[in-house]
Amino acid sequence: MRGICQFVIGVCLLGLVGCSSPQPRLGGSELKTYDVYTRLGFEYLQEGDTSNAKQSFQRAIEMNSGYAEAHNGLALVFQLEGDTALAETYYRKATQLEPDSAMMHNNFGAFLFANQRYEEACQEIARATEDPFYTRRSQAFENLGRCYRLLQRDDAAKHAFQRSLQVTQNRPVSLVELTDLLIDANEPADAGKYFDRFLELVDKRQTEHYAKSLWVGIRLERMRGNTSRAATFALILKNLYPESEEYQQYKESSR
Repeated sequence: MRGICQFVIGVCLLGLVGCSSPQPRLGGSELKTYDVYTRLGFEYLQEGDTSNAKQSFQRAIEMNSGYAEAHNGLALVFQLEGDTALAETYYRKATQLEPDSAMMHNNFGAFLFANQRYEEACQEIARATEDPFYTRRSQAFENLGRCYRLLQRDDAAKHAFQRSLQVTQNRPVSLVELTDLLIDANEPADAGKYFDRFLELVDKRQTEHYAKSLWVGIRLERMRGNTSRAATFALILKNLYPESEEYQQYKESSR
């Protein structure tokens, strides 16, 4: 299972969840000073300037030690710099200060996932999905599904992917992951419904095949008895992703 939304500052943080930065809060008609420093910190982060970002977030915390968004910003800085212990300290502080913030639980969950702490990651990401107004809720459900799969909790993963699609109908990864789960459960008819939706997105050029989608397609078409279509997917997999784990699985299955 590949990474779930790793953070990449500048494009806003892995295939681990996209990083979310907070929107400025208005105090009366003007931004509060610590808000300004926090926004400046995120601007520096987007430019890859972690030194000035760090100073801006620290200045915000000096003005308001209980400002969760500045703590979240420092967590992102230290994660980017590879200082795992400090990053975790600030993530925990941010989630403690704003326990109802879906964005902060999502970011913390992505951090934990990137560090292969899947049980904890699932707990944090699940918290992010609880907010019905969270703008990245469908992505959070998708990330939660991936996390559950790594814990071999397939029923929970299936539910999470279905919830992702209920929030946003055509999420390619959720469609492929559900297809994969249903193939494993020997339910080709239901698996086909999800995969056909994925193929529609490919035909409309709203997404592209990737190694896993092609391997899932091969397995599904074999179950359907459509050897020609399975061979087509196999050829694309061989040509585009010859070094992938999925291609190795395909070769082993063909022996």
